[in-house]
Amino acid sequence: MKEHIIPTDEEREIIKGLEKRQDADALRMKRYLNMPDLSRTPGSPIAEIVERIVKAPYFKDLDIIKTPEIVPADVSFDLFDFPADHPARSKSDTYYVDDKNILRTHTTVCWYYYLMMEEIKKRITENKPAGCFSFGKVYRKDEIDRNHMNIFHQIDGWYLVPKAVGTMGKKDLEDALGNIAIAVFGPDTKYRLNKDTFPYTDPSLEMEVEIEGKWVEVVGCGVVKGKVLENFGIDSSNYTGWAFGFGLERLAIVSMSLPDIRLLWSEDERVKKQLKLGSKYKEVSKYPPITRDISFVVDKSFVPNNYFDLIREVIGEDLVEEVKLIDKYENEQKFGQNKISYAYRIVYRSLEKTLTDSEVDAMHKKLEQKTAEACRAKIR
Repeated sequence: MKEHIIPTDEEREIIKGLEKRQDADALRMKRYLNMPDLSRTPGSPIAEIVERIVKAPYFKDLDIIKTPEIVPADVSFDLFDFPADHPARSKSDTYYVDDKNILRTHTTVCWYYYLMMEEIKKRITENKPAGCFSFGKVYRKDEIDRNHMNIFHQIDGWYLVPKAVGTMGKKDLEDALGNIAIAVFGPDTKYRLNKDTFPYTDPSLEMEVEIEGKWVEVVGCGVVKGKVLENFGIDSSNYTGWAFGFGLERLAIVSMSLPDIRLLWSEDERVKKQLKLGSKYKEVSKYPPITRDISFVVDKSFVPNNYFDLIREVIGEDLVEEVKLIDKYENEQKFGQNKISYAYRIVYRSLEKTLTDSEVDAMHKKLEQKTAEACRAKIR
C-alpha cells in the first residue's frame, strides 16, 4: 500500500512567513507543528492502531495520503458543508495562521487533496472505485484535563464506487465499522452501532465497543452526502461512498486503560515499555498532585481556550493535569463595565517526578504575572 505525500507550494510559503514571526500565536503554532507525529512514530500505540487498520484485508483497496498540516479554511469547512455558525470556524476553537489558513482541524481534508491527484482524476473519469486513508496530527483549541490535548491524532478513511459497481448504504457502514473494531480490539470484541449526525454524511452511525463492562464510543461513519460529493466535482448521480473518521488517542486510552493522555507522549522508558495495545497500564509511580487557584478580572472579550494555551506555554503540557473553572460572575458595580471575573483551579502534577510546593509556587506566580500581562487581567 503506497503512501502519497502531497506537498504544496502554498504551505511552504505560509511556513516561511510563520518562521519569521515572533508573536505569541506564531511561536505557539511553530512549537505545535514541530511536535512529533505519533501516528508515524515506531513503537507508539498510536502508530500501531493505524497499522492494524490500514492492513486489514477489508480496506486493501484504499490508498494512503499524507496531506499538509496548514490548510485553507474554506477547504476545511466550506467543502464539507460546515454551517456558517459552526463552532469549529471560530478563532476561539481553531488556530488561524492568517485570515485564510488554519492548522488542520480534521484529517477529512484529505478528500480535497486526494481528488486533486491526476491519477485519481483519471480513475474517476474511467468510472472506477477510489478511496484513501489519511492520518496524522490535528489541532483544536481545547480544555486541559487528563483526556484532552489541543494536539491529537486522527485517522480518516473513505471509499467511492460508481453505481454500476454498487450503491453504498447502511450495510456498508456496518461492515466498515465492524472491521475497524476487529482490527483494533480483536475478533472477540463486542460492539454496537447507533444513529448519529455529522455535517458531511447521511445516514450516519457511531460505534461503541465494550471495554471492561462499559460501552465506549470510538468511531463515527456515514454515507457521504450527495451535496458534498458535488462540492468536490463528483457526480452524485453516479457515485456513492462511505467515510469514517475518529481520534486515535481515545482508542489507545481505552485499549490500555491509560489514566492520562500525556502518557502517550512520555519519554520515560518505564512508561514507554508499557504502551502496548491491549495491555493494561500500571502506574510507574503516582506522583502527588498540588492544587492552586487563580482568579482574575478581565474584559468580556476574554477567550478561555486561548487562556488554556497560555497555561500550556507558561507551565508546559507535561506539568498541568487539569484546569477547572470553579467560578465565573459579573458585578458591574464591583468590577466595572464590560468586566467579568474568572476563577480556575489548576492541578499541577508531573508524570516523572514529585513536584515540591516551592516549585509549584514559582510556576503559579509566573502564571499570574503572564495572565496579567497577556490577558490584561487584574489578579484577585
